[in-house]
Amino acid sequence: MQRRPFTTLLLSVVLTTPLAQAQGTIRLSTTTSTENSGLLKVLLPAFEAKTGTKVHVISVGTGKALELGKNGDVDVTLVHARTLEDKFVAEGWGVDRRDVMYNDFIVVGPTNDPARVKGGKDVIVAFQKIAASSSKFISRGDNSGTDVMERGYWQQAGTKPAGSNYVSAGLGMGEVLNMAAEMRAYTLTDRATYGAYRARTGLAVLVEGDKRMFNPYGIIAVNPARHKGVNYKGAKQLIDWITSLEGQARIAAFKPEGEQLFFPSAR
Repeated sequence: MQRRPFTTLLLSVVLTTPLAQAQGTIRLSTTTSTENSGLLKVLLPAFEAKTGTKVHVISVGTGKALELGKNGDVDVTLVHARTLEDKFVAEGWGVDRRDVMYNDFIVVGPTNDPARVKGGKDVIVAFQKIAASSSKFISRGDNSGTDVMERGYWQQAGTKPAGSNYVSAGLGMGEVLNMAAEMRAYTLTDRATYGAYRARTGLAVLVEGDKRMFNPYGIIAVNPARHKGVNYKGAKQLIDWITSLEGQARIAAFKPEGEQLFFPSAR
C-alpha cells in the first residue's frame, strides 16, 4: 500500500526532468524566410494541435541551420540551398530529406533605379549593371541560402560593386531589406520575405523571372546514428506532416494580402 504513492511521486519527478520534457518538443532550425514571412505561424500551430508536440524554432541562415544539425543541437532542419543540403546528407549528418516547397529570388532596390535594371529577366546582366553604376548593394553575408546564390551570381557576372558600395551585413533577410531601404541600395531577396517587408521598406521589385532564381526548400532529419539524443521520431512526424496533403494544402493556402508566397512541391 505504501508503494503506490511513492511510485506516483517518482513518476511525477521523472516527467518533469529536462530529458522527459524534450521528448515532447521538436527542435527545428530553419531559414529566416520561413519565419519572417509568417509561414511558420500558420503551419506549426496546426501540426502542434494535431500531434500534441511543441516545435521550438531557431531561425537563422541556411549555413547556420545546417551547422546546428551537425552539432546535434536540433532534430530537424528546413532550409533552401540544395548543394549544401546534399552535402549535409552525403556526409551522414542528415537523413530522410524531402522536397517541401519553392518560391523564387528577386532583385529589389530603390524606385528611382539608378542602375537601370528594372524589367530585366537576366539576373547576371542586372548584377553587372549594378556594379557598373556605382550603386550600393547590401549582401546577407551570412552563408544563408540567399547568400550562397548571390555569391554565385557575382561570380558569373565577373564583377562586384567596389569598396563601400558592397556591404556585407551578416544579418537576416528582414534586417537586410531594412538596410537597403535606408541606404537606397539593391539587394537579392526571397519573394516571401520581401512580401512581408514591402510596405515598411518601399523597395521595388526590379528583376524577376530568371530560371536561375528558382528557390526550392527541403526538410531533413538529423541522423540519429550521429547524435543519439535527437528526437528522430518527432523529426519524422514533422517531415511526414509537412509533406502530407494537409501540410502541402496549408502551404498553398498561405496568401498574405492575396499573394501566394510558397508553392508546395512534395511528391
